[in-house]
Amino acid sequence: MHHLPVDSALFNKRARRIDYLVRHFRRYLDGRVLDVGCDTAILRDLLPLNASYTGIDIGGDPDLRLNLEKIERLPFDDKAFDVVVCTDVLEHLDNLHVVFGELVRVSSRYVIISLPNNWASARRQIARGYGRIAHYGLPPTPPPDRHKWFFNLSEAREFLEGQAESLSLSVAEMRITQRPRRLILKAFLRLFTPSLKCYLNRYTHTLWAVLEKR
Repeated sequence: MHHLPVDSALFNKRARRIDYLVRHFRRYLDGRVLDVGCDTAILRDLLPLNASYTGIDIGGDPDLRLNLEKIERLPFDDKAFDVVVCTDVLEHLDNLHVVFGELVRVSSRYVIISLPNNWASARRQIARGYGRIAHYGLPPTPPPDRHKWFFNLSEAREFLEGQAESLSLSVAEMRITQRPRRLILKAFLRLFTPSLKCYLNRYTHTLWAVLEKR
């Protein structure tokens, strides 16, 4: 994992995640674009003029309102889109593997995925006994949304590389993001972490991948 680029980025607002997506993966965002889990469809206004956009989600402002956990197949033909974007969505779905296969089926060229490193978000709460972790736990009333999978950065990478191999995809690009920190603090944290793999699982927050159909 040491050879992957590690960028500093803070995604405390969804718009910042989309800004990062456009800034680093703009060359793939062309033609027919499907945004899965689009929320308020921020990406729509950031695409090139010659791109066409379709957003799907259970809420927000999608072009098509769809509950991904209630489907076995997306309502689109094979290779209906040039690129499919799905950022921090799969971890919210029980049927993660089924939906991933559908993202690949409806794409003719690229699938852009981001997955969170849940270990990093839970590390301090568990270590300090806070008793509550965002997207997990047992709230007294049903939450509007929650994560269904608890994995770290290494597992996210293994999942994406495994899916790529089984579905005849190539990994065109893969990047990691972490919170902005001063260089001296990053060096200190790295010094007192047993390995690079351990550091990345503790302190980075998102894995990004561009998968290309062969």
